Amino acid sequence: MSRGTGVPPLARSRTWGKAPEGLSARVPAEQRGPGLDRDAVRLLVSHGEEVTHHAFGELPELLRAGDLLVVNTSPTLAAAVDGRIGHARVVVHFSTRGDDGRWAVELREPDGRGTTRARTGARTGTEVMLPGAGRLVLEEPVSPRGERLWWARPDGDVLELLRAHGRPIRYAYTERDQPLSVYQTVFALPSADGSGSAEMPSAARPFTARLVTELVSRGVRFAPVTLHTGVASAEAHEPPYPERFAVPEASARLINAVKAEQPGRAAGPGQRAGGRVIAVGTTAVRAVESAAGPDGVVRAAAGWTDLVVTPERGVRVVDGLLTGLHEPQASHLLMLEAVAGRAAVDRAYEEAVRGRYLWHEFGDVHLILPEESPHPEHCDGNTW
Repeated sequence: MSRGTGVPPLARSRTWGKAPEGLSARVPAEQRGPGLDRDAVRLLVSHGEEVTHHAFGELPELLRAGDLLVVNTSPTLAAAVDGRIGHARVVVHFSTRGDDGRWAVELREPDGRGTTRARTGARTGTEVMLPGAGRLVLEEPVSPRGERLWWARPDGDVLELLRAHGRPIRYAYTERDQPLSVYQTVFALPSADGSGSAEMPSAARPFTARLVTELVSRGVRFAPVTLHTGVASAEAHEPPYPERFAVPEASARLINAVKAEQPGRAAGPGQRAGGRVIAVGTTAVRAVESAAGPDGVVRAAAGWTDLVVTPERGVRVVDGLLTGLHEPQASHLLMLEAVAGRAAVDRAYEEAVRGRYLWHEFGDVHLILPEESPHPEHCDGNTW
């Protein structure tokens, strides 16, 4: 597994301040009222610095035939397990499985409200007792930048442990525990080796089978990729750690075909603009950009990625992005800036704060589309 050496600047002042108090999505959309489904969330749409407000169910009308949605098929694991260090209760968040059998883990402590808070004081050699007489031993921090995540060596099958004793990772802003099915997206597929994500690739959560069918019927295409995401603590705003990813050959061909259809990213007389490559979630961006060469061509790839997408690095493939709402110090915002630019991101978040959008994995979503310069004489209905 490779490790990145560059650390992007994370602390950038934001004109929009911070997410409003009380606007964390505490339960999934379908539990907020009778007759609701996962798609009962709001959709903020950015076209450059132009911002509009929609329901997520309007997505088929905002995309066009030929667009390609890159979706992450990683399933969510029941990655939180109770444990003990001596007589002290802890909760182990299993983040990522290494090539050598070790796991990157975060140790947290119960907060008395059914969730957890950050725990300090971990050190090499700490032994954690697990259910079923299992145990793991901390060996070294995952990153020299801090000691939140540790490489730990378990003495048994962790995936079996998670199936028998695990539950989904849950943070204090949520109201109650939810079954694992609530954390699976419509695109999730079982992995051959049982791997998955420690936390849900949540940008895809509002999609329903009905909505996917409507998108396909309108000519929108899908390219599956996989990125098994690790933990993303609410207390720490760090660059993402190395993660496993895979971009299959068929998806690489689809993406390259759509990029080839873009005639200078503008329509000629009597033509419609080519389709756009729109990633569903920052995980999909990381996967597809990791498989892209300097020439912008995507090639089938699998393994580890330590890519951090920043405005300085830019994006080579992705034209747009569907994502959740991120805290002001989150490194994900650098990726958004790489796609849309700083001014467009700040403008969108000012509107999200003003419009009281909901944050976090059960919250509202943000669609970033590329800024275009359509000409009225080329207009055909709502599609340029």
